[in-house]
Amino acid sequence: MHIDIERARRDTPGCEHVLHFNNAGAALMPRPVLDAVVGHLALESHIGGYEAADAAKDAGERVYHAAAKLLNCLPDEVAAVENATRAWDMAFYSIPFAEGDRILTSVAEYSSNFIAYLQVARRTGAAVEVIPNDEQGCISVEALRSAMDDRVKLISLTHVPTNGGLVNPAAEVGRIAREAGTLYLLDACQSVGQMPLDVQEIGCDMLSATGRKFLRGPRGTGFLYVRRELAETLEPPLLDLHAARWLDRHTYEVRCDARRFENWETNYAGKIGLGVAIDYALEWGLDAIWNRVRLLAEALRSALGEIPGVTIRDLGRTRCGIVTFTVDGTLPEVLRWRLRDRGMNVSVSPPGYTLLDMQSRGLADGVVRASVHYYNTEEEVDRFCEAVRSITAVQ
Repeated sequence: MHIDIERARRDTPGCEHVLHFNNAGAALMPRPVLDAVVGHLALESHIGGYEAADAAKDAGERVYHAAAKLLNCLPDEVAAVENATRAWDMAFYSIPFAEGDRILTSVAEYSSNFIAYLQVARRTGAAVEVIPNDEQGCISVEALRSAMDDRVKLISLTHVPTNGGLVNPAAEVGRIAREAGTLYLLDACQSVGQMPLDVQEIGCDMLSATGRKFLRGPRGTGFLYVRRELAETLEPPLLDLHAARWLDRHTYEVRCDARRFENWETNYAGKIGLGVAIDYALEWGLDAIWNRVRLLAEALRSALGEIPGVTIRDLGRTRCGIVTFTVDGTLPEVLRWRLRDRGMNVSVSPPGYTLLDMQSRGLADGVVRASVHYYNTEEEVDRFCEAVRSITAVQ
């Protein structure tokens, strides 16, 4: 399917104001998402929050069906939660770890996840083990296979690290997990919305995702996939009257579907907006989005790489829409603000976000992260690189 760039930009009000290369932080919302969110907030203000939720029940339920179509799973395998971190936490902390259990992860694991591993290891006596990279900088599939034994309780992997463009081989990891009968949790925060994701093909048992990044949904939204057979065996670390029923003085019953990982109070406007954002992405087609994103990202890497003093920091066999780089003599945060002054948005990945990877590569100051999306243009790539060139030329 072809991406109609002119239509995509007409649908995106922010394109009139900024050059937005911060889609891995929070993408610009398209008009249908904005209208859905603002419209529901207006309805709440007119008739009341509870009453608005009743009136928009079908729109609120749409997110489960949209996410199921996006991931190739069942609607009752989807939980709608307030962000990807909470989605990931609800899955991870529901796993009953014990002393001697092994948690296997990657060098480029995200800090929030690794902190959770360390906390659980301290509480339970489980061990956290980091699988080394292969020669392209991805998690080594061969090293992972060699590390497997009957004490491995969980393989936990960040699909696309926050500090670079590499795409970890999620499906290859999934095959190893399935062969071993080991739980597999995939953090898809940076991959959902910019590439096709099929949980059947990947083979993960659980997957966490956010709305605000490449899906172009509102902030404060996310979702969790949990395989149906597994969901019924996991008790979430937090329960309320939405996740469970109080039967008598001494008894409660946890609901049987993935919504056991939700709680009762939620941002209905955001939830509705997330469903609209997923449908909007599906309308364009994830294959078409993925092709466009990679095309723009490689053009950006190539052009940046020709600027004296600029070093591209992306790893991996397959690289996505996140382009990271450093500039000799200029701190990433300084460059970010100088670009902001020119109406150009990027972000910075500091060392603490992916500590092991940053330390191993000597990136003590972090990296500049420029992340493109399908509504960006080749002309914006040229303007951005010219801005970087002019900023660095005066150092």
